[in-house]
Amino acid sequence: MEILFVCLGNICRSPAAEAIMKKKLEDRWPLCADVQVDSAGIGSWHEGQLPDRRMRSHGARRGYDISSIARQVRPDDFARFDYIFGMDHENMADLRRLARTDAERAKVMCAADFMTRHPQYDTVPDPYYGGDGDFELALDLIEDACDGIIDRLFSVG
Repeated sequence: MEILFVCLGNICRSPAAEAIMKKKLEDRWPLCADVQVDSAGIGSWHEGQLPDRRMRSHGARRGYDISSIARQVRPDDFARFDYIFGMDHENMADLRRLARTDAERAKVMCAADFMTRHPQYDTVPDPYYGGDGDFELALDLIEDACDGIIDRLFSVG
C-alpha cells in the first residue's frame, strides 16, 4: 500500500503527516513495513527544501522526524499511490483537477474526514503564516487524522 499526503507547498502539513503516519505505523503496526508513505505539494515553490524549521521543531518535541525533501505532485502519483490525502478544501480541488480519470479522483480524500477528536475542524489549517499555537494545532489535527486513517485502513474487525 502507498499513501501520499498533499498540502500547498510541502513544507508544513504534508511532511508532518508523512512523518507522523510513518511513526504511528511503526509504533502500532510494525508488520506494516510494506506500507509506503510520502508527501508532496500542489506548487513547486519549495521543491528540494527541507520542511519549515518551525514544523520540524514542533514535531521534534513530539518525537517526529519531519525531514523529507519537498517535491511537487506529479501526474504519475495518481497511478502510484493507493490513497492521496489533501489537507484542505483548496488542496482537494487542485488534486481532483490534476487527476485524469474518475479512478484517480476516487483515490483523493480529505485527511480531516478521518479525524475523530476534533469534529469542529473540516480541514487542517495551514500554520505557515501563524505562530506556535498554529503549528501545535496542525500537529494535533494531523495526529488525529492519521489515527483515523490507520483505524479505517487497517481495522481488523
